[in-house]
Amino acid sequence: MERKRFLKNDSGFVCENCSLVVEPLGYSSRNHCPRCLCSLHLDILPGDRSNNCGGLMIPIKTEPDPKRGYIITHKCTRCGKIRRNKSAHDAKIQPDNIDLLIALTAENSQ
Repeated sequence: MERKRFLKNDSGFVCENCSLVVEPLGYSSRNHCPRCLCSLHLDILPGDRSNNCGGLMIPIKTEPDPKRGYIITHKCTRCGKIRRNKSAHDAKIQPDNIDLLIALTAENSQ
């Protein structure tokens, strides 16, 4: 049986980087901290939590997307894997740090 490409896994967590208690989004899988934008390398497919790496994923750039908002590119500090993820800057609960999203976007445009 074929797995879905996206599994909703909207549980809260404590950020491994800045210790913020992160609340669930309520409509999708939140996979990064809204304060520092860091994540953990836990998924093979979005939301499946089946990757054994577990390394800290740091935001290395963001790109504005006219339909999806900001796209965050993370890099794993353990294995070097690069992943892209949609931001939650418009979330009602704990929106992503818009100042950091803009700063990461500006760094890439220079």
